[in-house]
Amino acid sequence: MANFYNDNPDLRHHLTHPLMRKIVELKERNYTDAEKYDYAPLNFEDAMDSYEKVLEIAGEISGEIVAPNAESVDHEGPHVVDGHVVYAQGTQVNLDALVKAGLMGISLPRRYNGLNFSSVPYIMAADMVSRADAGFVNIWGLQDCAEIIYEFADEDQKQRYLPRVCAGETMAMDLTEPDAGSDLQAVMLKATYNEADGTWRLNGVKRFITNGDGHIALVLARSEEGTHDGRGLSMFIYDRNDGGVTVRRIENKMGIKGSPTCELVFKNAKAELCGSRKMGLIKYVMALMNGARLGIAAQSVGVSEAAYREALAYANDRKQFGKAIIEFPAVAEMIAIMKAKLDASRSILYETTRFVDMYKTYEDIAKERSLTPEERAEMKKYKGYADAFTPVAKGMGSEFCNQNAYDCVQVHGGSGFMKDYACERIYRDARITSIYEGTTQLQVVAAINHVVKGTYLAKIEEYAAETYAEGLSELKDKLAAMTELYKQAIALVGEVNDTEYKDFHARRLVEMAGHIIMGYLLLGDATRNDSFTRSANVYINYAEAEVAKNFKFVSESNLDKMKMYKA
Repeated sequence: MANFYNDNPDLRHHLTHPLMRKIVELKERNYTDAEKYDYAPLNFEDAMDSYEKVLEIAGEISGEIVAPNAESVDHEGPHVVDGHVVYAQGTQVNLDALVKAGLMGISLPRRYNGLNFSSVPYIMAADMVSRADAGFVNIWGLQDCAEIIYEFADEDQKQRYLPRVCAGETMAMDLTEPDAGSDLQAVMLKATYNEADGTWRLNGVKRFITNGDGHIALVLARSEEGTHDGRGLSMFIYDRNDGGVTVRRIENKMGIKGSPTCELVFKNAKAELCGSRKMGLIKYVMALMNGARLGIAAQSVGVSEAAYREALAYANDRKQFGKAIIEFPAVAEMIAIMKAKLDASRSILYETTRFVDMYKTYEDIAKERSLTPEERAEMKKYKGYADAFTPVAKGMGSEFCNQNAYDCVQVHGGSGFMKDYACERIYRDARITSIYEGTTQLQVVAAINHVVKGTYLAKIEEYAAETYAEGLSELKDKLAAMTELYKQAIALVGEVNDTEYKDFHARRLVEMAGHIIMGYLLLGDATRNDSFTRSANVYINYAEAEVAKNFKFVSESNLDKMKMYKA
């Protein structure tokens, strides 16, 4: 039987990272929930056992149900009946299986019927579900929208909505509009307060909404009359049971075809204000997008895993000129680089997730009691790391996902262009990862400030100060040399003292930082588990060439040369 957790020891490696003990102890408040809930853990070992058991269930469902349904779901897709979405048959089977297994509300507190897990096992489950079917994770994985209700809604709203998510109801985030894609300040869906019955009503159109007919939706709308920027936007909770929203159509997409991407029409739809007025974009969407970007990073890793496995299996099986094609150096190199990119993107995914766990758990504890100065400082530190690492994990992870999907088709040759092989679907599914929830270019915009502020360099120096296995010293020296080039590149760009010039080189600087960070993370992985040594070698050699290439471009550039790239 296929089990996507048990067949992948890399997941258990990341689940048992040394920082997990502190994360779990903070999340469990030193295991006091055991006094109230018979399924709450008694200690760290008990908690980790629960994580493993749930991940084994998620892995079994991913391998035995979701993956076998992926092709039929891709062909059938969802459709609209009487203004509402009907999932493909396989999609509904997938969802029913995960709901029955209790895999909704994984990270929500037990008082709302959640499992109170850290983000790491939740992201790990998303990683596995994405490997099985990248489109389906966009339905199941939107349960993380519930985190926004938990963080910002009032207690009455939490009591009414969060248990429903834990019971299996799906969610959506209704942000973009026909004339407001990435520029969410341009959102014009109108929210009007009805004094007579004390309710908000929404009117307008939303477009490109993933799982747009979900049971519960977070909706960004313009609540302040006469405004035209982000300060006039608020966040609302829409309950499908109240009606008022119809699905005009489902987009006909290149990939992730099982996931309904909807155009929605709001006609006097009843909604509830979530949090404070005017804070919709400034505060709540930013929190929502950070969570969504981490989710897409997990999706990217899952698709990379699927692409790598398909390529490896085909390369071992396909015979040409009397031997398996993996025995040809050109193919062997492709497979090795695919695995290295997969391991690197997974390492930064879980490093980022641990940072998110740390600061979010401290924020949650701060609602119960005052944090000590040491705790507050630690919360601030990990929040800074999470803010810096999220755009790199999403941006570079999704690019690696696309590259691995491309190489998977290439390894298959002409067969990869045919629908007889899964790699054709994987290739189509991969393409969206570097586009939605902020394109790679927008991730660079978010990340470049951390280059300028020195966040990445400070963290790189922390990694450099750690102790690694003796056999990895040559790789560590290469990372040190790459770091020097990175410092020089930052200085060269800074000397020009031109904002446009900084933006021109932003992608190169962010990629340099990302390559070095992922190189150090792989050194850490290889030190804890020597099965990562090959990927550490392959990736750091690959990264060395990429960093040198970017440095050469930066060092030979000036304002005049930049102008040749301008329209």
